[in-house]
Amino acid sequence: MPELPEVETVRRDLHQHLLGASFSKIEIIAFKNVAPRAAFLARFLKGKEIVAFRRRGKLLILDLKGRDEHLLFHLKMTGQLIFVDKIQSLAGGHSLSTASFAASVGGDLPNKFTRAIFTFSNGARLFFNDLRKFGYIKLVSTTELDLILKNNYGPEPLDKDFTSAYLSSIFVKSTAPIKALILNQKLIAGLGNIYADEALFAAGIDPRRSAKSLRPTEIATFQKATVSIIKKAIKARGTTFRNFVDAQGKKGNFIDFLQVYQRHNQPCRCCKEPLVKIKVAGRGTHYCQTCQK
Repeated sequence: MPELPEVETVRRDLHQHLLGASFSKIEIIAFKNVAPRAAFLARFLKGKEIVAFRRRGKLLILDLKGRDEHLLFHLKMTGQLIFVDKIQSLAGGHSLSTASFAASVGGDLPNKFTRAIFTFSNGARLFFNDLRKFGYIKLVSTTELDLILKNNYGPEPLDKDFTSAYLSSIFVKSTAPIKALILNQKLIAGLGNIYADEALFAAGIDPRRSAKSLRPTEIATFQKATVSIIKKAIKARGTTFRNFVDAQGKKGNFIDFLQVYQRHNQPCRCCKEPLVKIKVAGRGTHYCQTCQK
């Protein structure tokens, strides 16, 4: 699943092409995860102009001009946003293949993975592809959006509210493993499996420890490590394994900087002992038994 750095890369790359664009035609193709009904959405969006393209956690938000409505996209595990005009084609999200741009989006567009097509007044098109149909498209009011963000998204690692004091307040009473707690989007928005493992390694914290066992110095170290790693990952345009391609059809290169994630059985870059992979709260977790306490 794309995490904060990957989704932010998609947003930044597509922003310049979607800002100021007006919808002229909307086609929803065999896709149940759309609200309200597809027919209503197609009628409502026609002629509406996009005035901002923003993100919260892994949620992408299109703000519509002069209206109290916002169009939401969530890529989930296998969603893609693909922008095509007369000059270029850009894709962000899950990639079916890295052999070529066409292969990465499942072939010529539209294809069997296409769930929605948004055509703009200038002729450009935005495709929403989704292999497993977990992603969603939703039209909401400002009031509904505010409620969604309030109830489902905590501070992001780059927010001013993401402080040691905030982390202490959510860790202090929790007996849950620290790895499980920091993956809770209601507490920390946008942090997923990759960067959770990397931040815990950088902070020297065993992912199995209860959150409340962390000392103030450890919390401060974790906070700084998380911010630093997310910044570096955004600069590197995210991390690529089998499935992420950014909005320029390129793979992210933060994989070159990974210390533990998907490096199990390889030597730790610090102590040279073999890294291990275990399950913590049902999630594959990579860490160093020597460096993380």
